[in-house]
Parts: sequence; structure tokens; C-alpha cells
Amino acid sequence: MNMPWDWRATEAAEQGSGVIAVRGVHLSIGGRRVLHDVHLKARPGRLLALVGPNGAGKSSLLSVMAGLRRPSLGEVTLDGRSLQDWPAQILARRRAMLSQKVQLGFGFRVDEVVMIGRSPFGEKTGAMDRHLVDAALGAVQASHLRERNYLELSGGEQQRVQLARVLAQVSEPSAAPAWLLLDEPEASLDIAHQHLVLGHARRLAQHGYGVVAVLHDLNLAARYADDVALLAQGQLVRHGKPEDALDPAALSRIYGLPLRRSEVADMHGWMIHPA
Repeated sequence: MNMPWDWRATEAAEQGSGVIAVRGVHLSIGGRRVLHDVHLKARPGRLLALVGPNGAGKSSLLSVMAGLRRPSLGEVTLDGRSLQDWPAQILARRRAMLSQKVQLGFGFRVDEVVMIGRSPFGEKTGAMDRHLVDAALGAVQASHLRERNYLELSGGEQQRVQLARVLAQVSEPSAAPAWLLLDEPEASLDIAHQHLVLGHARRLAQHGYGVVAVLHDLNLAARYADDVALLAQGQLVRHGKPEDALDPAALSRIYGLPLRRSEVADMHGWMIHPA
């Protein structure tokens, strides 16, 4: 999808604008420690993958980074300003989050579901809004679904429509970098659409967006991420480029399964698999 505007995000990133900073974040839920002293920076123009075994705290960290959960200790900032200090509507114009499961109880048309993403900008359905909805549906190859009843779609089709909704949410022309926070965006998708979605997310990052995605597939993270944060038991274990963060010895220890890295004729030249 060709972006019809200039985010000017590269210049903003160089000035430190648009960074999401996680500073000493602890999170407890129901008396159980979920995150422990996490320090992390996510920068616009890059795709950051959060990986780790089940229960590592990936989705909880993403929710904290979105401002949907308040940390027990520490803070998360955007542009150096605590997320808790951002007015909800203004924050919604800067970041959108795709959760693992979104429940809709009414039979909206697909284009109406995607138009919900435009709600932070007021009650309007003008030409710009319709254009952005059309562009978002096209980006996830769902234009042919636009008049369908959302509740009659397959799980994978619904996932693509929800991704279009969050794309439409952060598509307002602006000089400030926008953020997409994606919790397992490849869930329910076949292999072709997994690569479609993550390839599009990477292109958005290249156009100046910030993207943070929770991924279970380590090889998808290796292929599409600029940076990888590896979590285990609520702690950040490694953070850096995929070839550094996805260290086979560290992965073997954390996942409890011997893993190795083998060279392949691929864009990044290697893959991770059981030893």
C-alpha cells in the first residue's frame, strides 16, 4: 500500500520524538507478578517484535505500552510524556492496538467495523474517512468483504478486518509518528496472510510508523522485525537485532527445548529449529 502522505518521521525520530519508553515497569495482576523491572525503548521507523514462551508477559507488556494497563511501578512515556497524562482521545489518534480477540455482538457490515477506527477523530464519514477505510481494507486484501456481515466471516477474515480497523485509526495525516501495537497479528491467518500482514507492518515501519508486535513464531520475528525483545517469566532477557536477541543458547534455556540456527537461502540467511 503506497502511503498518500509524508509522516516526516525520520526527522522526528532523530530528534527523539515519537519514542515509546518503558522505564522500570512492574506489573502485578491478582497478586501475581506479571512483569518485573522492564526497561525498553521502541522507536518509530522500526518494527519491534516481543517474543517468548507462553506466560512470559508479552501481551501484558503490550497492554502497558498501549496505556490500557497502568503499571504497578514505573512508567511508560510517549514523546517523553507519561501515557497516563495523555487525554484518551488524543492518545487514540497516535496509537492503535489490535488485541488477540475482539468481540462484536452486532452484525455490522465490514466497512462499518473499519470505520469505527475513525471514531477518535469525531463523528464524520467524509471523503477522507472513506478513502482511508478503502485503503486499509485494500492493504489487508479484504476489499471484497466490505459489504459482508462481520459476524458471518471466518476467524481469519475477522482478524484481517480488525487489522484494517486499527490501520484506519492511525491513518490521519500528521507530522507526528503513529504507532501500531499488534497482539499476535498472525493468529487465525493462513501462511500467505501471515506474511501479507507482517510484510505490510514492516512497510509501515519503513514509512515512519512505529510497530510493536507480539509474535509466537520466532522465524517470523527473525524475518520481519528490526528489533526483538525476548521475555521470560515477566523479565526482559535480551533486546537487540534479531541475530543477537534470538540467540539459540538463550532460546533453548528459556523454551526448555534444544534449538539451533541453520543457514538457509533466505532474505536473512538463517532459521531457528529444534536441534
